[in-house]
Amino acid sequence: MNDSSRGAPTRTGYWGPPDQRAAPAGPAYDEPVAQRTRPMPIVPGDPDAGRDAAHCEDRDRGAARLSGPPVRDEMPQEPMPSPPPPAAPQPSEPQPPQKKRAGRDLRAAIGVGVGLGAVIVAALFVVKSVFVGVIAVAVVVGLWELTSRLQERKGIRAPLVPLAVGGAAMVVAGYVRGAEGAWVATALTALAVLVWRMTEPPEGYLKDVTAGLFATFYVPFLATFVAMMLTAEDGPQRVFTFLLLTVVSDTGAYAVGWRFGRHKLAPRISPGKTREGLLGSVAFGMGAGAVCMPLLIDGGTWWQGLLLGLAVAVSATLGDLGESMIKRDLGIKDMGTLLPGHGGIMDRLDSLLPTAPVVWLLFVVFVGAG
Repeated sequence: MNDSSRGAPTRTGYWGPPDQRAAPAGPAYDEPVAQRTRPMPIVPGDPDAGRDAAHCEDRDRGAARLSGPPVRDEMPQEPMPSPPPPAAPQPSEPQPPQKKRAGRDLRAAIGVGVGLGAVIVAALFVVKSVFVGVIAVAVVVGLWELTSRLQERKGIRAPLVPLAVGGAAMVVAGYVRGAEGAWVATALTALAVLVWRMTEPPEGYLKDVTAGLFATFYVPFLATFVAMMLTAEDGPQRVFTFLLLTVVSDTGAYAVGWRFGRHKLAPRISPGKTREGLLGSVAFGMGAGAVCMPLLIDGGTWWQGLLLGLAVAVSATLGDLGESMIKRDLGIKDMGTLLPGHGGIMDRLDSLLPTAPVVWLLFVVFVGAG
């Protein structure tokens, strides 16, 4: 059989008889072969078709972003300097624990205190008038220290001459004439201060005379009560009890406060004072009063000594705080440098001066004026 008998090939490439090679006509068989590669249309309701289309669009946009120019010019940034590595800790030698130290030279303070005590006791029990002179000298020196610090730190010129003369006269008048003589001498001293200041220009007159009147009552007037205590028959014993209780209460406050002090008593006035120190002052003062009152004072009892010691501890503490307030205002640590380890005379009179009228009054109440 020759090739012509096989017939022409059909679109399907089948060689066979004409009746078997014919394919049914239809639109799928009439389309060109090239159109079979076009993308399939998205059929509604086909979930995969929408996901494929979105993936293609995202891929095209990504390619456009990568191939396009940058949105802005990025300036090259210098790298931040890295912090230096921490230094290796250096081994430190163990420091010995610091011991509590007193604010003053303790040896000098003890030596000066013992020396002053010996002089005072000797003058007190030998001749009363000599002890009155000791009080007068202490008053004059205290006034000099106070007025000098006022002028140096505040520019206040309290007249020293009438204060010194009048202060000494007040002490002598209190010993000779009692309370009446002390009051008269105090009034005359105040008048002398007012008149003396009139000899200078009027600028600052008010503050100068005010400071002078304050000094009159703060130093010599309070000191006259010591002289009035001395006028009794057992006057030396009364003065000695007054001095001893004040010193013992101050010592108790210092010892207990230095060893056990934790809670500040008045930090804005005197940071070194503690509540524990105040309790020590009260305990030491009451103990000393209970011993001294029946032994040294005629007609005194132990319970009176307890009350006396309590009053001394409170008044001595208030007096110390009062002078600390003055020194805080003046911006100084001590009123003077006359007594090594103690400061000045006023730094030793701070607790004695306000305690003197309290003790004098309690002696009068308990055992009479004598």
